Amino acid sequence: METITIRPTQNASIVKFEFSDFIANNNNYEYKNIDETANSPLAKQLFFLPFVKTVYISGNFIGIEKYSIVEWADVQDDVAKQIEDFVNNGGVILAENAQTKKKVPSTVYVEATPNPATLKFVANKLLTKTSAEFKNIDDTAASPLARELFKFPFIKEIFIDENYISITKYAMTEWDEITPEVRSFIKVYLEESKPVIDESLIQKLPQAEKQQEAYFDALDTTSQQIINILEEYVKPAVQADGGNIAFESYDETEKRVKVVLQGACSGCPSSTFTLKSGIENMLKDMLNDNDIKVEAINA
Repeated sequence: METITIRPTQNASIVKFEFSDFIANNNNYEYKNIDETANSPLAKQLFFLPFVKTVYISGNFIGIEKYSIVEWADVQDDVAKQIEDFVNNGGVILAENAQTKKKVPSTVYVEATPNPATLKFVANKLLTKTSAEFKNIDDTAASPLARELFKFPFIKEIFIDENYISITKYAMTEWDEITPEVRSFIKVYLEESKPVIDESLIQKLPQAEKQQEAYFDALDTTSQQIINILEEYVKPAVQADGGNIAFESYDETEKRVKVVLQGACSGCPSSTFTLKSGIENMLKDMLNDNDIKVEAINA
């Protein structure tokens, strides 16, 4: 006779119901609604409970995410009993011969940035070869992931580069209230192999034009030197902080360098200090020109 053990999780909406043995044969399954449960009679039955939002089957447990209409303390014992009765009466948890979609194992961890409004969500895979910033949902034609993230009302801006996503929030909420939800969403999205960015569409955006070799080759020598300095000495540091710095223009008459700050760098309280005390002094020294001035433009 199977006895289910109830385990709470860090996400208050999700409870794990553990079995004494493995039930998923090293595969992970997720069901968002009853129409997706063709290969799991147990998941199908669980969706008849009105508070069930998502069912996960993995390893030796079934995880259930609930809607807010109930509290787990009020229903978890009944759910465990229903699962026990189903299994002990010969019910099938997973139909082995049904066509299933395997998840791609993904990890996502969170890093703080110098900008208190921005967090960096780092994945264990390459997300894009071309960095891209999205200010609102109308800008997200090239990124299905950014479009989905903007459906969270607290997300203000999104910057995606290489293997990380920098998300800037509105002041309406605190990060400790929403970080687990955002991290979980990104992790599940990547595990389902959904598209992050359409590189062909990103290449057509104005912000990507200046990342192309043709643009670089058409610039004057000083501008090329500035770009090389930014790429080699500055960009790795700001990327580590979840941001980006991009060359915008150089005015030879005014000796003025304009750069675009993206991701965590955009609107960061310490960005002005970094520009003046770090980048500007570096350019003056490496270009041997004390008249160089650096000006930031928020993308």
